[in-house]
Amino acid sequence: MVKFSREYDASIIPEWKPAFVDYKGLKKLIKKIKVARRDADDSSAGDSSPETAAGVESVGYGGGFSMLDPVRALAARFAPRVQATSEDEESGDSGEFVRSTDKHEREFLEKADEELEKVNTFYAAQEAELLGRGEALIDQLRILADVKRILDDHAATRHARGSLLGRSRSMRAVAPPSPALSNSGRYLLSGLATPQSMSDGSVELQQAQMTEGAAVADEVMAALERNGVSFVGLPGKKEGSGRGGRLQLPSTVRIDIPASNPGRAALKVWEELVNVLRKDGAAAFVHRKKVQHAEKNIRDAFMALYRGLELLKKFSSLNVKAFTKILKKFVKVSEQQRATDLFSQKSKRSSFSTSNKVLQLSDEVESLFLKNFAGNDRMVAMKYLNPQRPKNTHMITFLVGLFTGTFVSLFIIYAILAHVSGIFASAGNTAYMEIVYHVFSMFALISLHCFLYGCNLFMWKSTRINQNFIFDFAPNTALTHRDAFLMSASIMCTVVTALVINLFLRNAGASYANAVPGGLIVLSAGLLFCPFNVFYRSTRYCFMRIMRNIIFSPFYKVLMADFFMADQLTSQIPLLRHMEFAACYFMAGSFRANPYETCTNSQQYKHLAYAISFLPYYWRAMQCLRRYFEEHDINQLANAGKYVSAMVAAAVRFKYSATPTPFWVWLVLISSSGATIYQLYWDFVKDWGFFTPKSKNLWLRDGLILKNKFTYYISMMLNLVLRLAWTESVMKIRVSKNETRLLDFSLASLEIIRRGHWNFYRLENEHLNNVGKFRAVKTVPLPFRELETD
Repeated sequence: MVKFSREYDASIIPEWKPAFVDYKGLKKLIKKIKVARRDADDSSAGDSSPETAAGVESVGYGGGFSMLDPVRALAARFAPRVQATSEDEESGDSGEFVRSTDKHEREFLEKADEELEKVNTFYAAQEAELLGRGEALIDQLRILADVKRILDDHAATRHARGSLLGRSRSMRAVAPPSPALSNSGRYLLSGLATPQSMSDGSVELQQAQMTEGAAVADEVMAALERNGVSFVGLPGKKEGSGRGGRLQLPSTVRIDIPASNPGRAALKVWEELVNVLRKDGAAAFVHRKKVQHAEKNIRDAFMALYRGLELLKKFSSLNVKAFTKILKKFVKVSEQQRATDLFSQKSKRSSFSTSNKVLQLSDEVESLFLKNFAGNDRMVAMKYLNPQRPKNTHMITFLVGLFTGTFVSLFIIYAILAHVSGIFASAGNTAYMEIVYHVFSMFALISLHCFLYGCNLFMWKSTRINQNFIFDFAPNTALTHRDAFLMSASIMCTVVTALVINLFLRNAGASYANAVPGGLIVLSAGLLFCPFNVFYRSTRYCFMRIMRNIIFSPFYKVLMADFFMADQLTSQIPLLRHMEFAACYFMAGSFRANPYETCTNSQQYKHLAYAISFLPYYWRAMQCLRRYFEEHDINQLANAGKYVSAMVAAAVRFKYSATPTPFWVWLVLISSSGATIYQLYWDFVKDWGFFTPKSKNLWLRDGLILKNKFTYYISMMLNLVLRLAWTESVMKIRVSKNETRLLDFSLASLEIIRRGHWNFYRLENEHLNNVGKFRAVKTVPLPFRELETD
């Protein structure tokens, strides 16, 4: 049977851990009470031992043995103790013991009272926040329902009126449709025709347009006012009469969809431009696409609210159970039944134990979501509201072992065949080594990164770091460490299989041997873009979506997963160069047409390699600038400066490789040293949160997840050493061509290892920031908002 303390530690919400009752601290106080009472019992027994011996002799009734002697001895042993206890109540020594025991018991009760107040205060604050969020969200849902109903009714009315006015339109010149009657599904809240449209067409059509626009505007305003939205100016009133009559609508309410991608940004700019240029005092657009985005935002907000309510219910039940368990232990040790009953009653009267507002709101949210977003299908609703993790099966573990064993066996076979063929000798086939080195190093680096990501996932799970919440991944489709290990093992198994087949074909003299690396690339690309639900489709699509956001920086909103992946790319510059060679060799006409030197010696190739060295740093700098313009955080500008310094250092090293003169050596040392110091400072201080002033842990921070502090110091030294790998480019180590390739591959692997090592501490610091701010649920911006007016 698992102890409750372990079950409690495994069940608490990591981000709310400081708000939970300190069960271990209370258990330590109970142990103090137990030890104090045991010491007191031992001292009391030691003081009464001579009297006990005399009592045994006095009740012995002579020197003979009696069957009642054990009973008499037992009675004599306890009789003086009771008497001494009653007599010692007035003595100083016994009074000191009573005060000592009462001191520990009072300390426990005071500590328990503090914990109760802490839990109650946190619960009340979270309950009030969730209730307020729920009330606002329900109002948003009502506004959404009214706007959708108005648009549907408006479309039906327009269709009916269009059939009635068809005869009139056929007899007269066709007037250009007004924005209120456009078939694109876009409407203005004022719904009014422009003066140009009023000058064309029939009088009946113009009157119908004005009447329709006024009706739509009145209905929208009425719907918003019913849901507590206040207006300024002259809402719903018409200025003038006749043909010039126009409805003046306030523009205090709009559908606010964040410009998270270029399409939304362009639409927002266009709407702002139209609103500025319009001369008829119109308000904002109501577009069906915007309504769909608003509906999605409200659905996501309902899901986040439901998760928050579930977490708060879990918080309440765990703390109630913890207080019940600890009070049972206390009354068992101290025998303070009356104090325990009083505290238990106080605990049961607390809001976190008695309040049912969270339960009521949870049921209401569930019913509203079921009705509005799930088509009254409870299974669909629960799939969104409470997604379940897929059950772990032993099949994945079996496949990991199978692919790993196959990879090791095939790699040994390949090494033996390559050695027998003399491929790795200095006089070996140079073209073969160039092709194999670039293509298969690319897959090896990808596999290594997947393996290290699996190690990260395992460590995050072991230390209860909620990476799915930090990255905003769905828990039912997010990768586990076993999945990452399976991806790594399967990639390497496939790569080594292709190596062996390619070597067999080359030794057999087959002319199509080079098609094997190309086929491997085509197979990998096909699997990445495969639309079928095989080999982690949700993860593959998520990866492609993140890569799109990175490549088109800064036009997409930067999320945690986006800049985290961009940081990974800064460590995969050798991989990008290998991909460049593969693209040149297999897609630029070099295959079976030109020698392999075409993709290594041409000036275009060198310039492209220079640009590829810049790209990851450029993307990351653009992300920092986007975050600066959105958040106005000066640290983002400083972070962008770090990547600019890395670009400068890369440019200087590239120039030095072309012209290795002493002048460029000094420039490499200065630029690379400055960039390294900049990066180390950002790694230790900003990304990892170390070197906190007045920290209780020397050179670290106050909050540490790993128990052994020595691990953090080793990690800092390791990160420092691996950051200095660029010095190899200055040393100019004289080795053979094959040894140069092996050295480059080893340095690229070390950089990926450094990045995987960096990942853990980066997310640990992010997790501790969430814990410090009690962030366990994401906040979804609501679409309908009231604009600030003077």
